Amino acid sequence: MTAKSIVITTLVFLLLAACAPATTPPPTPDINAIQTAAAQTVIVQVAQTEAAQPTATQEALPTATIEVTMAPSLTPTISGIIAGPGTQLLCDDAKFVSDVTVPDPPIGQPMTPGQDFLKTWKIRNAGSCTWGAGYSVIYGGYNDKLGGVPAAIAATVIPGQEVDVSVQFKAPTKLGEYLSAWRMANASGFAFGEFFYVRIIVR
Repeated sequence: MTAKSIVITTLVFLLLAACAPATTPPPTPDINAIQTAAAQTVIVQVAQTEAAQPTATQEALPTATIEVTMAPSLTPTISGIIAGPGTQLLCDDAKFVSDVTVPDPPIGQPMTPGQDFLKTWKIRNAGSCTWGAGYSVIYGGYNDKLGGVPAAIAATVIPGQEVDVSVQFKAPTKLGEYLSAWRMANASGFAFGEFFYVRIIVR
């Protein structure tokens, strides 16, 4: 091969090399950036773990569980008397009907000091039980018992029946107006029903 051929061949190869597309070498990975990202990921995971755990100043509080227990439905009792749903009448109940003796005018029945008198009321058995042995009239309070002594109830009183009940009184010796309240009671001593009164004025 002549020198001229060698030169021409060399030039052809150089031209072909210049026309060929340049090959871009792959980028070199940034080791520092990878290490920094990994370190940040570890720091975030540690922080999340610590936030989920109780610290010395923030202790985990136990979950309070409140149990509400409903009491069974109880039937109300009044003086030992059942008054359940649908009950029309109490076992023991009493209604005042009228004064029989010593009527009560607005200012009270006039009495002399120390006067004895018997006060009688008409009372109706408004309950569903019969009044029998042990049922009585008892002092119901207010301002003066007036030495009252109840009379015994002689007969049984069936529901709806009316009966006269009486109390023996003695008027006070001190002048003034007096009011005394009384009530029915059953054999167990429980008071029931409406109050009934005696009102007097000593002069």
